[in-house]
Amino acid sequence: MKKLPLGIQSFRKIITGGYVYVDKTRYIYDLLNGAGYYFLSRPRRFGKSLLLDTIGEVFGGDKELFCGLAIYDSDYNFVKHPVIRLDMSNISNKTPKILEESLASSLRQRIQDEDLNITDKIPADMFKHLIESLYKKYGQRVVVLIDEYDKPILDHLPDTEVAEANRQVIREFYGILKSMDPYLRFTFITGVTKFTKTSIFSELNNLFDITMAEDYASICGIDIEHLNKYFDEHIEDIKAHRSFKHYESIHHEILKWYDGYSWDGENRLLNPFSLLSFFSHKKFESFWYASGTPKFLIDLIKKKPESFLALKNLEIKERVLDTFDIRKIEIESLLFQTGYLTVKKVLLTKGAPLYLLGMPNFEVSEAFNMQIVATLTESGELRAEQAQIEMSRALNNGDLQKMLDILRGLFASIPYELHIDREAYYHSIFYAVMCVLGFDMDVEISVAKGRVDAILELDKIVYVMEFKYKACPPDASIEDKQALFTAALAEAMDQLNDRGYSLKYQGSGKEVCQAAFAFLGRNEIEMKISH
Repeated sequence: MKKLPLGIQSFRKIITGGYVYVDKTRYIYDLLNGAGYYFLSRPRRFGKSLLLDTIGEVFGGDKELFCGLAIYDSDYNFVKHPVIRLDMSNISNKTPKILEESLASSLRQRIQDEDLNITDKIPADMFKHLIESLYKKYGQRVVVLIDEYDKPILDHLPDTEVAEANRQVIREFYGILKSMDPYLRFTFITGVTKFTKTSIFSELNNLFDITMAEDYASICGIDIEHLNKYFDEHIEDIKAHRSFKHYESIHHEILKWYDGYSWDGENRLLNPFSLLSFFSHKKFESFWYASGTPKFLIDLIKKKPESFLALKNLEIKERVLDTFDIRKIEIESLLFQTGYLTVKKVLLTKGAPLYLLGMPNFEVSEAFNMQIVATLTESGELRAEQAQIEMSRALNNGDLQKMLDILRGLFASIPYELHIDREAYYHSIFYAVMCVLGFDMDVEISVAKGRVDAILELDKIVYVMEFKYKACPPDASIEDKQALFTAALAEAMDQLNDRGYSLKYQGSGKEVCQAAFAFLGRNEIEMKISH
């Protein structure tokens, strides 16, 4: 049984060390015979670095290293080319000055290793002359591979000043590539986000973006065919492990947890980092999510909680997915590019196609929603997990009073400075709790006379819910609060009755429960139900 290459991004080490390698070289062959400049956006820990390293080894000319792989039997000639590999995750970027110094230091090391006479101090000039000098030294055009190109920006998204200044530095640095065309054989740039071409690659207008290209949809990640081909022994080993004896289908469970990523709505891919971690640790866990969730994502949702409600069955055009602006961040495109949303289906229209987005799998949905609950309420993940268990039991037993008590406990942990005077804030937390529990809850559902806030359909009961928020002064008397509660609950229940939100479930054989919720803030919650 071959070893698992967990955390290994060196193609040579994987091949010579007897590790599993999922063959992606047929895609590399197509790239080498196509356009000379490429860009690819994929989430973190999704195989971008290994892909670039493999491309670098192809241009290293050692054909025997690829024996048994698709490109070995192709007509590719394996001519050796000088390769410049820049990993921006290894470049310091705390300030624009430090970014420039670190870039210069990295290039200077390569210049010294090649024994070249380049005296420039400005990174862009050093880069330009390094390409020219390598071309002259080896008599072959140069290959440029840039990994995590956007790291100097992503690290500073909350601080738009530094992010903008760093953007300008790398824009000038990458800008020299267009003028280097006579000296370049191949250029490949990868990153997480897709900034607008005018903001980063304005000069490099011949860059071919393959992020959403159908032909390269599976260039990173592991599809089901490769799961069975390369990991069959590991799957059998898992089946034999005592911790998994109670599972009906390990294969199905693996797909449930780690499959589901797609960029074309057709090809489904497993997260390679999570899959390898699962086989290595022999337990189902949110490995990818736990490896680092950007704080700015959670901060954005805290500022705009209603955006969380729109994440289910989200329809969006590709131009929105293609752009990323530092000063005007769209939460939907950011969640897609960072891997928290993926393409579920492509809807063809007379104009540009629509992309139906959703969370890729159980790993992401459970961990992300748990994080939302813990963050928006600041109750901590342990308390959120306890609430998960208790809430599940209460709903399955039809005990809405118990559910209300749990909600009060969660909302009581919201700090005053975090409280947002908007109905969507409370709606978002409630929805997040339901998602964490694994309930398939529908929100903002259109019906004949309006939109239902939330519907939760279980095996024997359907909950039709309406939420109302009323601003309440901190010094309000008990009588004043009760009056606000009475008004809010009456308004919500009238809306449920007058608009016939539950009519479609009458005659279904299930019990129908209408639940009106009124929020005055934090743990000030009341509920009214009717059957």
